Amino acid sequence: MPSDLLQRSEPAAPAATRAAPKRRTRVFALAEARWAAAALVLFLIALPLHLAGAPVWAWGPLYAAAYITGGWEPALAGLTALREKTLDVDLLMIVAAIGAASIGQVMDGALLIVIFATSGALEALATARTQDAVRGLLDLASATATRLADDGSEKGVATEDLIVGDTILVRPGERIGADGRVLEGAGEVDQATITGEPLPVTKKAGDEVFAGTLNGTGALRVKVERDASDSVIARIVAMVEEASDTKAPTQLFIEKVEQRYSLGMVFATLAVFLIPLLLGADLTGSLLRAMTFMIVASPCAVVLATMPPLLSSIANAGRHGVLVKSAVVMERLGQIDAVALDKTGTLTTGTPRVTDIHPLALDGCALDGCALDEDTLLALAAAAEHPSEHPLARAVVDAARTRGLAVGDVRDFTSTPGVGVTSVVGGRTVAVGAPARLLHGEDKSSARAAEVAADLEAGGRTAVLVLRDGSPVGVLGIADRLRPDAAATVAGLAALTGGSPMLLTGDNPRVAVRLAAEVGIAGDEVHAGLLPRDKVDAVRRLEARGRKVLVVGDGVNDAPALAAAHTGIAMGRAGSDLALETADAVIVRDELATVPTVVSLSRAARRLVVQNLVIAAVFISGLVTWDLVGHLPLPLGVLGHEGSTVIVGLNGLWLLRDAAWNRAAKDVR
Repeated sequence: MPSDLLQRSEPAAPAATRAAPKRRTRVFALAEARWAAAALVLFLIALPLHLAGAPVWAWGPLYAAAYITGGWEPALAGLTALREKTLDVDLLMIVAAIGAASIGQVMDGALLIVIFATSGALEALATARTQDAVRGLLDLASATATRLADDGSEKGVATEDLIVGDTILVRPGERIGADGRVLEGAGEVDQATITGEPLPVTKKAGDEVFAGTLNGTGALRVKVERDASDSVIARIVAMVEEASDTKAPTQLFIEKVEQRYSLGMVFATLAVFLIPLLLGADLTGSLLRAMTFMIVASPCAVVLATMPPLLSSIANAGRHGVLVKSAVVMERLGQIDAVALDKTGTLTTGTPRVTDIHPLALDGCALDGCALDEDTLLALAAAAEHPSEHPLARAVVDAARTRGLAVGDVRDFTSTPGVGVTSVVGGRTVAVGAPARLLHGEDKSSARAAEVAADLEAGGRTAVLVLRDGSPVGVLGIADRLRPDAAATVAGLAALTGGSPMLLTGDNPRVAVRLAAEVGIAGDEVHAGLLPRDKVDAVRRLEARGRKVLVVGDGVNDAPALAAAHTGIAMGRAGSDLALETADAVIVRDELATVPTVVSLSRAARRLVVQNLVIAAVFISGLVTWDLVGHLPLPLGVLGHEGSTVIVGLNGLWLLRDAAWNRAAKDVR
């Protein structure tokens, strides 16, 4: 049974390390949402009255109010676009709704208005939430800092008031208030928000530190080297906003021909109405023929040819743990031809674990001085490390817990930043820490420990030395945990794009190269030691060569690249708020293998869209020809139009089935 030490709950995090409250726009704070909700309520009140046969005066004004509340904003947007000589889809939808009402289809027009207004509200909400996440990123940086005067006195100041050359004091558990360089002291800084590194980095005099990163242990005196507006964290915000603003609005396939089609339909409807009048036809007959033409030529079937396959694939992906944020995103996923992957938290779980346990024999082996077995060595290290909050310490304790090991009593615990910990376990002094800092002797045991540590580090692992009463008794190897489906995911993405994915990481090159080899990423596609700007530059270099890049990441440091890429996917379980909001899709269950599957599903949806467009075109051209050449009765025209709409709509729904997802997964194997 594990010791009580291993069962003890972790202490609460210091107040300084707790996350800042999230910024989140409320739904009804948006005018678009309020107008859409009003239109929906009015429609839902009018609909049962209409269907129950109530007099027109009971439901007519309600429908009219729904038209106004839900339609005035898109109508205004459409008219504004028209002034810029652009026939916007907003205006066409309003005209279609009014046209439906003019021939007695009041309910159909109102429903169209409600759906259109709701779509606009959802788009506005998505935009607002992304802006919330970008603004909330600034909460990572501390609002205040302790500035040191020349006489050594301390003064709390706002970080925005710090200037280049100031010296600040950063105590254990505090966030660093400015980009700068350590003048004095040593500490282990968690800078995952900036570089994505899974483990804290030891910082000592001369090392660079970043605003928004967290100082774990040891006090630091830092000289400010950048203004607050020019810090790395501020530049991440600027890069996300810039990339989001400059990324060209992507249109669905049908929207690429929408302008020409819409203009053609408008002019054709006017011609169908005016030409017979000029030739002496009666007004009523000409108006009826023109209205019939407008109905059968309207792009409803064409629009439905596009949306059901994409929406069905979105719903199917959602059931399998992939949240795709819009139909535009689902279409874009199928276009990608290059992939860039983050390492920590994406290809790996972001949680270090003990991978190697190497007991060492001592010089002059005595009865109680011979090499320990693996369990005894691990239990000894876990006992010494248990009071520590360091991620490496937690990895050691977790490994002991997994094996069900008991540990001895612990007392006199001390921690030295950048070196390690020392505890008294079972009456003997045990030190656990960095081999380079703890090894000082010239004996065979020390030499052997240094050799084992070097081998582990050459393999991309972090070496942790265990000393007992000053003598090396073992070395532990600790590494980030590779996701079990990482290699299969890389292979699937390579098959879809025809080339190896690219690895973008802030971790050190040695670790990155080792992991790339394990998952099958080509060595020349490994880019390590990157800051957020470097990741964006790598993505833009690919896109400058005409590639459509998919970026998969999870952290704040990945957000600019997610925004700059053709399409971005975030890992949901451990992903930062900014990455989740910036990305176009989110892997909710952290199943990395769903990435190539959803890309394959998107390509299937795009193929079905083309198929549906052919069906819609056949129906529309047939009905339009009938109306122009002969005499198409209005009820038959409506029936044919609605029939084609139903056919393409149902055809797109097969992507809802699990078989569609399974087939997409099979296609990438």
